[in-house]
Amino acid sequence: MAADMEPRAQVRKPCLLSKIEAFQDVVSAAVIIPKEDGVISVSEDRTIRVWLKRDSGQYWPSIYHTMPSACSCMTFNPETRRLLVGTETGSVCEFVLAEDYNKMAATHTYQAHQGRVTVVLLVLEMEWLLSAAQDKKLTWHCSESSQHLGEYHTASWVTAIQFDVETRHAFVGDHSGQVTILKLDQDTCSLVTTFKGHTGHVTALCWDPSQRVLFSGSSDKSIIMWDIGGHKGTAIELQGHSDRVQGLCYASHTRQLMSCSADGAMVIWNMDVSRQETPEWQDSDSCQKCEQPFFWNFKQMWDCKKIGLRQHHCRKCGQALCNRCSSKRSTIPLMGFEFQVRVCEACHASISDQDRAPTATFHSSKHGVLHMHYEPTGGCLLTCGDDKIIKLWDMTPVVS
Repeated sequence: MAADMEPRAQVRKPCLLSKIEAFQDVVSAAVIIPKEDGVISVSEDRTIRVWLKRDSGQYWPSIYHTMPSACSCMTFNPETRRLLVGTETGSVCEFVLAEDYNKMAATHTYQAHQGRVTVVLLVLEMEWLLSAAQDKKLTWHCSESSQHLGEYHTASWVTAIQFDVETRHAFVGDHSGQVTILKLDQDTCSLVTTFKGHTGHVTALCWDPSQRVLFSGSSDKSIIMWDIGGHKGTAIELQGHSDRVQGLCYASHTRQLMSCSADGAMVIWNMDVSRQETPEWQDSDSCQKCEQPFFWNFKQMWDCKKIGLRQHHCRKCGQALCNRCSSKRSTIPLMGFEFQVRVCEACHASISDQDRAPTATFHSSKHGVLHMHYEPTGGCLLTCGDDKIIKLWDMTPVVS
């Protein structure tokens, strides 16, 4: 008699819907057009393209526009159909797309920078265009009159910007790894504070205005959640990538964070849990458990006639320990450690199986992601890869 086979649980994962190819160079940025089977892309091959899905199921360009120089970044406002494209030469070009997305008309060119534009952001409520470039300047223009309103000089070139309309705070991530909060007015700017938590440059920012939480991704493979609201100054790390984080998107209705990295990993983080802040690493000249000296503690080594040991830290309590006293490994998902990390024996014993329950799911996009965009109304995610291909994903199986 054959044994009864229990049905295997279905793995919930993103579903690949379509691929868009035929680019001559890397796609700098792309967005999904809400409520339309369409995509807008800008590329290093100097093209702006609008792709519409045909009856065959394939995406074909309805607009193919060639720019004088490479397109480095973009932003699109679906309500007004305004498209703003940053270029290699420092200008920002504005276009308005027709209702059927088969034509577009140039409206303004902002001579905003002297270097490659790295990010553009349209704040429709203020009629401001924010832009930054490798010339280490953040500028803002009136998007109605094209008038230059103000600028802020940064120590390192800006890589990401988010803006909170309610407080008029601009969150600025840069190549040095810090995040700066600026208060912008019509023609003035004031520094509010600076966050320093990354050891690599900031690659992406994502702002949740309802929870007042800022997420920053970095080339150091980490994501930091900065609580700007109720618990000011709280910083919670998310460690789940093995390569530099390239993009962040947030689904506010489910409180899930999506992140992609250069090795193609797609991670879906459950942010609807009570996470814990990681402790600061403690300083000590000897192991805080067995009191053996570390290798720089020459006096104690001489006194006890012992060779100094290398210093390590427990990721849960932050104590400075030798290798023997911190030989255990464990995941600590509520602290953001989805991979196994070093912990001391006491902390390892205190972590229950329930504490080890993962708070993130891991998937592969099968291409090195350079840019991503999430469209919440349709539940679709777009990834641009280093293989010059755009992929569209149905995220409803995992973001729901």
